[in-house]
Amino acid sequence: MFRDRTAVRNGALVAGGFVLFTGVVTGLVPTPLFDRMVPRTPLEYGLLATTGLLLGAYVVQRSRLEECSGDTCAYGGAVGGFFAVACPHCNAILAAVFGTSWLAAYVDPLRPLLGVVAVAVLGGIIYRRKNQQNQ
Repeated sequence: MFRDRTAVRNGALVAGGFVLFTGVVTGLVPTPLFDRMVPRTPLEYGLLATTGLLLGAYVVQRSRLEECSGDTCAYGGAVGGFFAVACPHCNAILAAVFGTSWLAAYVDPLRPLLGVVAVAVLGGIIYRRKNQQNQ
């Protein structure tokens, strides 16, 4: 019972930490540090919340397993979720290397697809592990 509480607490901390960190760093949560150059959309908030919830569920589920394959995919899902809501124009390195017009034309339209893939990867890992537990 204690292990379950600890797992749920850790999952909630990971989910909340991901949402807060990603929201502030990407400008979805407005701060006086910088302005976001791409408008905030409900889709981005939805992807951020869904990715955070799935990461929290992943942490809870992972604590109950002895075998931890799939961690690399989960990390990839988290990174993909981050980039899906990030402002590509706000990243000075990307803007310097590729130029803002290239980012606007090619990267910005792909961000929602990246978010859907990230959510699918995280959801797929959780689903696969749940099926393995039931066998």
